[in-house]
Amino acid sequence: MYSSEFSEENDRTDAAAITLTDEKGRSLECYVEHSLSVDGQEYILLLPVDSPIEIFAWQGDGEEEEAILVEDDATIDELFSTAQAVLSEQNLIIRNTAYALTVVGELPPVEESEIFTLEIEDEDQEADLEPEQLQLLASFYHQNQEYAVYTPLDPLLFFARITKTGKPELLSPEEFRKVQPLLEEHLFNQVE
Repeated sequence: MYSSEFSEENDRTDAAAITLTDEKGRSLECYVEHSLSVDGQEYILLLPVDSPIEIFAWQGDGEEEEAILVEDDATIDELFSTAQAVLSEQNLIIRNTAYALTVVGELPPVEESEIFTLEIEDEDQEADLEPEQLQLLASFYHQNQEYAVYTPLDPLLFFARITKTGKPELLSPEEFRKVQPLLEEHLFNQVE
């Protein structure tokens, strides 16, 4: 059995901040939402300080129109300055941070007409995952292709372990599946 101990950070002004760094040297500043110790290993649940965004390319026409997530770094680099220009109209500054694009600034209020629901299919599992709801921030054209910038309505969370050197390291999907039941059990007990 695991020994587990959780602590929670709710007040953002006093919340500990940790910086995640990816293999390209980009960083992402995060608040520590929860920490969990399992068999002497410390795990942390992290929430980015800035708001995450995703860029989608719209493909097809009318009923057949489909949103394709732009994940390729070269395409993101090509779109970056145009996305920055349209977001700056809302006083938002885009950043190419580790593990996710983010924006700095106050997001506009959520309007029902600006919400996009993304159905997510998981090839590894039989059942579809919960649909993700996203808020439209801006849309633009680049080389006759329509793109849209969205921010998720649900928080983007990262789960990491603290290494022996004191640095956070994201868990692999296999490691996350091992610790996930403990996290869910703690969060469920907290709600009760």
